[in-house]
Amino acid sequence: MIADTFAEFANDGFAQATHFVESWVASLSYTFQLYFDFSGYTDMAIGAALLFNIRLPQNFNSPYKALSIQDFWRRWHMTLSRFLRDYIYIPLGGNRKGEARMLFNNAMVFLIGGIWHGAGWMFIIWGLMHGIGIVINRLWQKYGFKLPKWLAWFITFQFVNLAWVFFRAEDWEQASRILKGMFGMGPDGLALTSARELLPAIVLIMIFLPFVLFVKNSSERAESFRPTWQKAVAAAFFFILSLMFLNRISEFLYFNF
Repeated sequence: MIADTFAEFANDGFAQATHFVESWVASLSYTFQLYFDFSGYTDMAIGAALLFNIRLPQNFNSPYKALSIQDFWRRWHMTLSRFLRDYIYIPLGGNRKGEARMLFNNAMVFLIGGIWHGAGWMFIIWGLMHGIGIVINRLWQKYGFKLPKWLAWFITFQFVNLAWVFFRAEDWEQASRILKGMFGMGPDGLALTSARELLPAIVLIMIFLPFVLFVKNSSERAESFRPTWQKAVAAAFFFILSLMFLNRISEFLYFNF
């Protein structure tokens, strides 16, 4: 329900956004659509497996709380991160052949990870961006630079958000249009003429950003979960609510990968 609602704003924005506000709404809507879509389906897979006493590994750990790109990839799509580590990073030599080779291996891992998502230039650029981000992060840690937590989070989140633009865009022209709008370089600069029309999307982003940043995730809740009648009523309510959405076309983004 949440992901598909964000999808409407993301699809409209990527199709036509040029203004400052609508470009940011488009990028953030996709950032949240991807999070709730993939995280939700992961929870469904883990829950369905538990019905058969099969325990699947955790795949998300509040990735948008990350304070660095390295921290982000410890939290986002954790099973893919382990796969890339075990079958690409370590066979390439890992960190056993010197620092320069280690940094090169990191960049290659994410470049290949981008190609794994799709043989297109946008996926390659997305993977290369994260590879370069990891290299910069490693060098930053080596020289002992430290940032306030709020600034580290802000830089990390904005980097991830900008990279998702390439992940979502159909071609360079579309990605360039969104990014120009986000940086006030569109045809109308920093004009806010579309802000009122996008108020529902802005409100939705403001509502769910605190959930993403401050609320315990499903894995954390599962550790302390105890059945109560209040939780049973809540589960029944959301189950009935979900049935009302079954007649809507729902796009699972990661079905393509």
